[in-house]
Amino acid sequence: MPGKHQHFQEPEVGCCGKYFLFGFNIVFWVLGALFLAIGLWAWGEKGVLSNITALTDLGGLDPVWLFVVVGGVMSVLGFAGCIGALRENTFLLKFFSMFLGLIFFLELATGILAFVFKDWIRDQLNLFINNNVKAYRDDIDLQNLIDFAQEYWSCCGARGPNDWNLNIYFNCTDLNPSRERCGVPFSCCVRDPAEDVLNTQCGYDIRLKLELEQQGFIHTKGCVGQFEKWLQDNLIVVAGVFVGIALLQIFGICLAQNLVSDIKAVKANWSKWNDDFENHWLTPAIPEVLSTVGPHQNSRVGAPGLAPPCQHVFFGLRGLYP
Repeated sequence: MPGKHQHFQEPEVGCCGKYFLFGFNIVFWVLGALFLAIGLWAWGEKGVLSNITALTDLGGLDPVWLFVVVGGVMSVLGFAGCIGALRENTFLLKFFSMFLGLIFFLELATGILAFVFKDWIRDQLNLFINNNVKAYRDDIDLQNLIDFAQEYWSCCGARGPNDWNLNIYFNCTDLNPSRERCGVPFSCCVRDPAEDVLNTQCGYDIRLKLELEQQGFIHTKGCVGQFEKWLQDNLIVVAGVFVGIALLQIFGICLAQNLVSDIKAVKANWSKWNDDFENHWLTPAIPEVLSTVGPHQNSRVGAPGLAPPCQHVFFGLRGLYP
């Protein structure tokens, strides 16, 4: 319309997305550092940090590994996302997106494989639990983890109480001098609600009884079957948690990629403006400068390899956005 000027919106980095990504990742970073610190502290208390070979000596799973690995991954992701968003660093933002995308696809592939190869997963879970049963007394953290699982799912062993024959303290061989011979851990016992004090010896000699007699004192179902039943009963909740985590990861990837696009658009616009400024304002002024200087100065200005004085003045414009 006549008499009115048209204003074009120049590209800019969205502050909302930038600082939301920064705030979310700084919380993620702090939590990851806390998890990692707890894991390293636990290893220090067990003397693992002074004897690294102890990591391979344990036959079962050391639960501290979960804190160290999860804390390490969270710290790396949080650092890349936090610093990348704050400093508008495209390298860190791309690393954050790719790393988060890799974790997402690994989770997706694990879920698909677990659904397709259910029998193989069940066998591997049995083998994993039995390996940890063997190492029950070797690590206090592993012992607490097994006791928690058996109490929570009301189970005993991978397939049943007889799996505890794999442990040197609980097996029923005649050469076993342990007082826990032919027994099970207290976490296998059926708790009496009237008991105020936990009876840690309730599983002693229990496997010397017949199976029907055992049912009144201990849980006789295996933890693998009980875990499958728990998954079926809580399928909606478990699926909702995984879908929520997946959506959060996708949202983080999209937010980081949108920020990268904004930064690239601002850099491209600045580079174009800088080129237009030099072409339309600086280049036409050079002949006038040459006509006003003497022969001695003119030869220096026109010498090969020397930039005109005005370009030296505005050289820093290109350095604002590398």
